[in-house]
Amino acid sequence: MQENLSLYHIFYTVGRTGNISQAAKELFISQPAISKSIQRLEGNLGTVLFHRSSRGVTLTPDGETLFAKVKEAFSLLSEGEDSILHNRCRNIPRIRLGASSTLSKYVLLSHLKSYVLDHPEVRINISCQSTYQTLQLLDAGKIDVGLIGRPKSLQGYHFRPLLHIRDTFVATRQYLKNQAELYPEGALFHTATFMMLDEENISRQSVNSQLKEHQLELSHILEVTSMDLLIQFAEIGLGIACVIREFVRKELEEGILVEVPMGIDFSDREIGFVCRKKEEHLPLLAHFFPVSEEPSKTSR
Repeated sequence: MQENLSLYHIFYTVGRTGNISQAAKELFISQPAISKSIQRLEGNLGTVLFHRSSRGVTLTPDGETLFAKVKEAFSLLSEGEDSILHNRCRNIPRIRLGASSTLSKYVLLSHLKSYVLDHPEVRINISCQSTYQTLQLLDAGKIDVGLIGRPKSLQGYHFRPLLHIRDTFVATRQYLKNQAELYPEGALFHTATFMMLDEENISRQSVNSQLKEHQLELSHILEVTSMDLLIQFAEIGLGIACVIREFVRKELEEGILVEVPMGIDFSDREIGFVCRKKEEHLPLLAHFFPVSEEPSKTSR
């Protein structure tokens, strides 16, 4: 049995690939060596394991029986290796974070930079999704901390506000000029292309709610998957983008984009870290939930 172990590995690889040439590439040995090993195993077992043809090899009935058992054996060996690796890694501290791609770029990065410097031993996992999906992962225990826009209900959560943000609409001066020339009598709500995040996004839902309150309906909407794309599309003059003002401050200051008056004073929203209430005092989360800290507020 012991002398056959390496032969079984070769047999399994040939059976899985159905090709001696491919098996030789995977095992980094020559094709003649593969063939000799198979012949040796067949001799040891007193049977033929493969039918050979110009197209490759196929398992004989005895070969199929042996392959099923060998496959199961290698699967068990793989599980054993995984268990050992898990046992070696389980004592390594880790923290699992959830945030949208937008908040990851504009807010989370700066916090992670200092966290990594203070906790080089901690392994960090990050998953990107919407606020609602982040809360679902938090409920399921699949992440430890979320960075979200504050939802209406926070029952069962501990929320640490970081900053206040405000939605706004932006475009290039040229785009607005073109709209005025093309539709001198038309209202932007009906003539312009408005670029917005998808309906599942909490920012979009907040804006939709306030547009509805003011009985404003946008005729032409282009849905975009990320805030970065909204900003970039606005910069090339594709339309009017609904963005977070704090995330386009530089573009506004440099005159690349201008705010488009919509006749609505959009209300502030909060961005912050969130965790399950029972876990707010865990040592690994202390960086994100320091004691007795007042929330900051960005200037408008």
